Amino acid sequence: MTMITHPLPLMEKYYADRGSVPGTLVISEATAISHIEEGQANNPGFVSDSQVKAWSKIIDAVHANGSFYFQQIWGMGRASDPGHLTERGLPYRSSSAVPMRGVGVTPTALTEDEILETIQNFVETAKRAIAAGADGVEIHSAHGYLLDQFLTSSVNQRTDKWGGSIENRSRLTLEVAKAVVKAIGAERVAIRFSPYAGFQGSEKTDSVELYTHLIAELKKMKFKFAYLSLVEATGDPGALVRGEKAINIGKTLDFILEVWDNYSPVMVAGGYQPESAARAVETHYKNWDVMVAFGRYFISNPDLVFRIQQGIPLAPYNRPTFYLQKQWEGYNDYPFSQEYLKAHPNAVHPMTE
Repeated sequence: MTMITHPLPLMEKYYADRGSVPGTLVISEATAISHIEEGQANNPGFVSDSQVKAWSKIIDAVHANGSFYFQQIWGMGRASDPGHLTERGLPYRSSSAVPMRGVGVTPTALTEDEILETIQNFVETAKRAIAAGADGVEIHSAHGYLLDQFLTSSVNQRTDKWGGSIENRSRLTLEVAKAVVKAIGAERVAIRFSPYAGFQGSEKTDSVELYTHLIAELKKMKFKFAYLSLVEATGDPGALVRGEKAINIGKTLDFILEVWDNYSPVMVAGGYQPESAARAVETHYKNWDVMVAFGRYFISNPDLVFRIQQGIPLAPYNRPTFYLQKQWEGYNDYPFSQEYLKAHPNAVHPMTE
């Protein structure tokens, strides 16, 4: 049995609203590169014709507001719900047969053919996204999902060319990056890393060595990537979302920025608010071409960019509604500021469907 999930019409409004200030860069939620990687109920893919058609409407809505749109693409690997995959007759896989804490099922290790197929799935999904109108794609190699499961030594216990040494554990991410760039052009490709996160068993004992190698190898490709997306130690979902103990606090991304050396822009995320973001760009990151991403506050502030520009306080978010499925609540019921509505009298109030 195969269940195909595709974006709902309410998502067109959500994404368009967050791109309501022209020039905003909107990055989608992570979308699967194959139906196997649609690892949990209601997780979206960018695979079938119906999925592509639905996403294209979202992309068009963002572009209609004069903003830019990147599709984040991933594999979930062992972060999938094994029961959900079993119901659909699909395999539960990872870099190695190493179970995730709290999950009572051990994944199977991807075969060589499955790894090569995964690379091709990233390529084909990237091509579909560009054909649907996206300005680019962001390859998700972070937070304990599939590509990160190859990077992490405690998860990746392979003894072939895809595991063991830092060079081998880095191979899949680098091969995906190279293949996607060849397919759609480097200026349309970004890559996301979380060097210090522990989410879903992604904590690494060799972060500096591993990411120094990864960044150096990406530079050697001589591709001008759209940007490099990095999660700071303060942005670990384990601590922010699940209330787990924060790890690696105080460690910085400076070593990556020094190796990257302004090769292309860098995006950082880490629980920022407007004041701390401005301070980081003006002080800590002043020597680098750095931009700051917002996540949780973009959920509760459809006019976040306008509010920052005008010095308007941000509306608080309601965490219990973050992951309600197929619901208007917690998604499209956060209002624009009165200042925005006054300046844009033709804007549709988000409380109205």
